[in-house]
Amino acid sequence: MLFKGTGTAIVTPFNENGIDYENFDRFIDWQIEQKVEFLLVLGTTGESPTVLGAERDELIQFFIKKVNGRVPVVVGTSSNSTAVAVENSVNAQKLGADGVLVVTPYYNKPTQEGLYQHFKAVSEAIKIPVIIYNVPGRTGVNILPETVLRLAEFKNIAALKEAAGIQAQVDELLRKIHVLRPDFSVLSGNDDQAFHLVNAGGQGVISVLSNIAPRQTSDMIREALSGNVAKARELHLKLFPLMKNLFMETNPIPVKYGVHKLGFCKNILRLPLVTASEKCARQIDADMKECGLI
Repeated sequence: MLFKGTGTAIVTPFNENGIDYENFDRFIDWQIEQKVEFLLVLGTTGESPTVLGAERDELIQFFIKKVNGRVPVVVGTSSNSTAVAVENSVNAQKLGADGVLVVTPYYNKPTQEGLYQHFKAVSEAIKIPVIIYNVPGRTGVNILPETVLRLAEFKNIAALKEAAGIQAQVDELLRKIHVLRPDFSVLSGNDDQAFHLVNAGGQGVISVLSNIAPRQTSDMIREALSGNVAKARELHLKLFPLMKNLFMETNPIPVKYGVHKLGFCKNILRLPLVTASEKCARQIDADMKECGLI
């Protein structure tokens, strides 16, 4: 499995002039040094809707060159237009990505057949692996296990990032997917459910938390994957308040504040997102201190 363990859905550092490549350079090195298994750039946490045009290509090229094969790089290529998602995915492949992450189309609210055709079109346009991203709380549509099983017939559809928050739905998929595709990864898209998903038979997490606690997050997942449930549970419960409070305001507002506290970026987001409220900042400070991060 290419996608197993912990993948950080990495923030995009900004400054007053654009993307802050100096801090991004340091942050990428730190993430890899802290032993995450792969990195996702231009996901939700990376504020992908506000990284546009030539700036997007420049960021992808910088990121892939900086990582230099040390871990796999996944590029977010989502759109609620299938044609644009295909175009973005073809471009990511051309620029050297190891895989792409594609969210279920938002706002349009396609049927299950529409979802199947969307991901089929992306899969057939590229050779690199595709990760399906299911996050109905943001998109308004939930891709069901039977649709994922249909899509798993395409060999480069390699994984599901599952953030519906419905454990029974995850279990229904896990019952069947590894009979059909032993190499298919089911990854949690919610940090607070990653421990449970891995212990149900999943393969890891695409994490927000690991932006600020990469070693602790990857240790938790590795322990769970190794069958050391007690140690994994201990780490999960220690990190749980921080996992929860990283979503007390819209992601990535709290986590970007946390990365700023660690000295890896300025606390700058692009509109329509704004910086963390005083209440949120105080809570993240307290949780990071409790976890020994600051």
